[in-house]
Amino acid sequence: MLVLPAELTHAQAGACLGMLVQTLRRHAEPQVVADASATTVFDSSALAVLLGCRREALALGKTFAVQGLHPRLATLAQLYGVSELLPAA
Repeated sequence: MLVLPAELTHAQAGACLGMLVQTLRRHAEPQVVADASATTVFDSSALAVLLGCRREALALGKTFAVQGLHPRLATLAQLYGVSELLPAA
């Protein structure tokens, strides 16, 4: 499981994505789940991180889902038209 941090804004996005991708590459299971339940401070960069993780998971032949997506972040995903790319686990 990939665990997102409590704060995920532009300032943390690059480092966070790098760390999560490294974890994902070591993940042996065919399904990758990103746990966003702790993420309460965020901007649109959090979506970019989740989409980057999804892209990497799919490139490795894995499925990708998100659990605990904050309602405001889910709304942001809908506004950007990417909510279907981040299915709930």
